[in-house]
Parts: sequence; C-alpha cells; structure tokens
Amino acid sequence: MKRRNFITKSALGTLTTLLGTEIVFGSTMPRDYNPLALQDPDPFKLFNKDSGMSVLNTKPWNIEATAHLLDDRVTPNSVMFIRNNGLIPENVDINTWSLTFDGESVENNKVYTLAELKSKFKQYTYQLTLECGGNGRSEFNPPAKGNQWTIGAVASAEWTGVRLRDLLDDVGIKNDAVYIGYHAADTHLSRNPDKEPISRGVPIAKALQEETLIAFKMNGKDIPLAHGFPLRLIAGGWPASASGKWLNRISVRNKIHDGAKMTGTSYRVPCKPVAPGGKVAEEDMCIIESMPVKSLITYPKSGAILKDGQSLNIRGHAWAGELEVSKMEYSIDFGASWKSCTLEKPVNRLAWQHFSATISNFPKKGYYEVWARATDSQGLAQPMILPGWNPKGYLNNACHRIAIKIT
Repeated sequence: MKRRNFITKSALGTLTTLLGTEIVFGSTMPRDYNPLALQDPDPFKLFNKDSGMSVLNTKPWNIEATAHLLDDRVTPNSVMFIRNNGLIPENVDINTWSLTFDGESVENNKVYTLAELKSKFKQYTYQLTLECGGNGRSEFNPPAKGNQWTIGAVASAEWTGVRLRDLLDDVGIKNDAVYIGYHAADTHLSRNPDKEPISRGVPIAKALQEETLIAFKMNGKDIPLAHGFPLRLIAGGWPASASGKWLNRISVRNKIHDGAKMTGTSYRVPCKPVAPGGKVAEEDMCIIESMPVKSLITYPKSGAILKDGQSLNIRGHAWAGELEVSKMEYSIDFGASWKSCTLEKPVNRLAWQHFSATISNFPKKGYYEVWARATDSQGLAQPMILPGWNPKGYLNNACHRIAIKIT
C-alpha cells in the first residue's frame, strides 16, 4: 500500500493564513491538495481588494482597478493591481527566507537573511510608480494576446527597504557587470520546479539608482503576500515586470539577463514602427525600459451627470517613467483645444504627480468627454488616440477620457 504524503507545516500555515482561520484536521491533508475554499476563491476577500476591481485571470491572478478607485494620492493595497505570471508561493517562512547574490559578475556569492537586510543596511522609503507594460492592451487593434488590461494596472505606493546599490557594494561586483536578473519563489503554472514563471531584470545603471530598492514594506506595513511578501525588488518608472516579487536571488550578469520573459517578444516592442498586425523578427525588438508619459482622471467617475451651469472639478495623476511630467492639460472638445491644469511636483523622483482643474465652460446641455493629456520634461506629450501598434500590446499611453452629461 502506497504511503500517504501529508502536507508540510509551512504549507499548512500559508493555507491557514489565506483562509483566515484554523484548518481543523489540516495535518491529515494530502500534500498537494488545494482546499475547496481556495479553488477559485473570492479574490476580493482573499487579497483584501475593493469589490469594484476587475478580475482578468485567476490562474495566474491578474486583477486591475478602475480609474476612480485610484483617487488616493498614495495607492492603498485595497486597489493596487495584481499581475502574476505563476502561482503565489505556498511555503513562505520569514525565519528561513534569504536573499542570495550570485552570477558571473560578483566577486563571491553571498547570502543575507531577512534580519540581516533589515539590521545591517540603512532603510529608505520612496513613493514609486509601477505600471504593467501591458496596461491599456485592450484598446489595440488588431487585438494583442495577453490579459486585456484597460487603465487600472498602475499604482504608486510607498515602499520601504534597502537600496540595491548598497547590497551590491557589500557583495562586490566586477567591472564587467552589465545587468542584474531576479529570481523568486513563485511556482510555474505547470508546477514544474525546473521552470521559472518569470525572471527579468534591469541594466546595472538602473540597479544602482538611489530609488531602486529591495523592499520589505508597502505603505508602512509588511508587503501583502500577493504583492511579494516578504521581499520584493522595486524598480520604479519601468514596467512593473522588472520589480520581481517573492525575491530570493539576484544574479549579477556580464550580459543582458536571459531569464524567463526576457527573450522573444516578452516586454519588448519593435525598435522601429510597424504596420498593425505585422510580424516582427526577434532581433528587431527592443526591451522596454522607461515607461512613457501618461495620466489618469480619477475624479469624477466616468458617466457623471451635472446640471446646466454647474462647474466640474477634475483631478488625477500623471507620470512619465524616468522623467517628470512638466505640463498637464484637459480638453472638452475632443482635442480641438486644450486648457491647463494645476500640476504638483512629485514627492520624490519616480512618484506620480497630482493634477486638478475646474471646468466651467460647458456651453450648453448635452454629452461631453473630458480628455487628459500630460507632457514630459523632454516635451513629449501623450497621443490623443492609440499609439503605434506592437505585437504584445505594450505601452498604450493614449489620453484618458471620461464621459460627462450636462442636463
């Protein structure tokens, strides 16, 4: 008779945390069994998310906000988008968690415990904007494969941790270092332990920026499990796929990192414009780095109804990857004319900026659209409609629009 393989204590602990209560007789549960309550569970309760968010995928989890839910100046967990490529780790134990540095371009491999990271190095807190490279994919035509994000795969939370540059200084890197690649504890959808769901990275120059963190807190608390607990790389201003969750290893490379989702068409766009629907050779695709200028109207909610003669106050956020937003405008005549918004400076580099305006020039009753347009510090403005097509539907930074009716 085959001996039964029972669940491990660490895995049972993770399941108990997810369910929020003790699993009676949990010790007799088969090792690979998934409780019914966690089979396509209620994601809003499971991840403490606002019920107004949209679930795009459950295996893996991909959830986005709607524009009006992102009105907070600092994005709370309740409305922060989830973009996963694999399965969330089931055996997180902070007492045994460690971060390893290895690769061709380190002097010697080195391992840090969580306690060492928190005690040995100075901690920093920055508000950093993360946006999925595919945010806005649903608007592309011909359609692009992948999660059909609309506008809600963006967030700007406060992250606390240690600077990656301080760790690299402590480890010691060679002069030939050109890239870092991250590795994590999430599981491939196939559950094949030899496959990584995602292993991306950034050039060494980005790794050495002051705001690039190895983070262990989000908005002053432990990072939620869905967002990378207990350790996450944060590289603000770049596609969020560069900010690896559940971080347990960093490889310092003497070449561009070649991990999962670093090759082919993943997080790459044509180096030169192509016709919609056209095929692009891999060698003609360029890795996405700094995200383009973009903005979002978070108040009022699209579909607002005003009385004739009533003014409309709008507000929202704008961001521009590595750059700063220098100008913010709105239009109520489908882009025929534009008026200025009040634009605030970012609280720190790579944080989004807040804008506001009062619109009092609706000429008569009827249907209107309010369009928002940001311009970055190099003078590049958002396109009014969909930008250049690309095979994976990345980098849609077209103007955000809300509908208004004057009665």
